[in-house]
Amino acid sequence: MSLLRAPWARLSLLVLLLAGGGVGVLLYQPQRLLSQGLPPGLPVGVATLVFATVYGLCTAAFVPRPLLNLAAGAVFGSVLGLFAAVAGTVLGAGISFGLGRALGRGALRPLVRGRWLRAADGQLDRHGFRSMLAIRVFPGVPFAAANYCAAVSRCGWLPFLSATALGTVPNTAAYVIAGASAASPDSPAFLVSFGFIAVSGVVAAAVAWRKRHRLLPGARPVATCGLTPRHPPVVTGVPHGP
Repeated sequence: MSLLRAPWARLSLLVLLLAGGGVGVLLYQPQRLLSQGLPPGLPVGVATLVFATVYGLCTAAFVPRPLLNLAAGAVFGSVLGLFAAVAGTVLGAGISFGLGRALGRGALRPLVRGRWLRAADGQLDRHGFRSMLAIRVFPGVPFAAANYCAAVSRCGWLPFLSATALGTVPNTAAYVIAGASAASPDSPAFLVSFGFIAVSGVVAAAVAWRKRHRLLPGARPVATCGLTPRHPPVVTGVPHGP
């Protein structure tokens, strides 16, 4: 066990776990099992909790959330599907955040040196909830990458999980409703949900492009305190004196 005290040994273990999870997803494709539904006879509440648990494990293993959200809507409908998807999202985010903080932070934290990295780390430290909420609302930010990057930062557990639970609701609801109404692709619910997905993606990309300069630490103007700036004396070639 003393070997796991070394930061790079823990990071290697994290890489192995993530690689194993990714290989398992490619081989077994658990998202297809979710889309086919759970075993019959389970109470609805138990089935929802089981689905949310499997959902969380799948997201920690890099299964794309849109596929899982569509499966949640197809299996449970709009209301229960949204609950199961959001609960699974928070669980998966917590698993990834915990793994990244326990196994990867010690080795990766000293590498946060660049200007962009230090600026992003400062934002997550001072404004953890607000920053994570913006990351979750923008659908273009990869879910797993945001989880592990936040784990390396100084963002706390409560801001991270609460912002995840709140910020993923709009986009998750759109996919869940689309999955619930996939049998009738010409229905208003299906068309509105996919329209929301497309529009939110375009808006998020435009806002991120316009606000990208805020990540850069700009120079602060120096206050003059009302004093008149002094100019250096002008030196000329004209001799002074008699």
